[in-house]
Amino acid sequence: MTKKNLTASIDIDAAPEQVWGIVSDLKRMPEWSDQCRLMRPLGRVRVGALTVNMNHRGRRYWPTVSRIERFEPGHAIAFRTLSNDSVWHFEITPTATGSTVVHRRTVPPHGTKWISYTIVDHWLGGEETFDIEMEEGLNNTLRRIKAALEHRPAGIRPRTV
Repeated sequence: MTKKNLTASIDIDAAPEQVWGIVSDLKRMPEWSDQCRLMRPLGRVRVGALTVNMNHRGRRYWPTVSRIERFEPGHAIAFRTLSNDSVWHFEITPTATGSTVVHRRTVPPHGTKWISYTIVDHWLGGEETFDIEMEEGLNNTLRRIKAALEHRPAGIRPRTV
């Protein structure tokens, strides 16, 4: 079972409020994420709200549902993927020149749920490969957000659907 927590961070030349405007607009997650193809909040974005999501790896697609667990306007948002118990976090800290954004995936100490591990192991190429891609994805997400806020090219290859 996946037990590895992943973290990435980036400095962005934009005010925390600008960064918050992007990371809290969950419908825009497919613009930033390598894996996410759809994220739709069910109702107002707040603690306890659910989102319906569609993810992909290559030609393989799968749906998930998440619950927002942390919602601190201007500072942090986190949502738990209910099928595997992983939590995806965005935290924004003001700096002298803008913001630092930390993007994390955390898993419970006991690891992800058995069904999630089985799918990753047998359908998505194995845990080690998947975690490497997830870590790259965290960094790519932050680079895309930075590029959008600083109005620069992201400097990474385009995503394929």
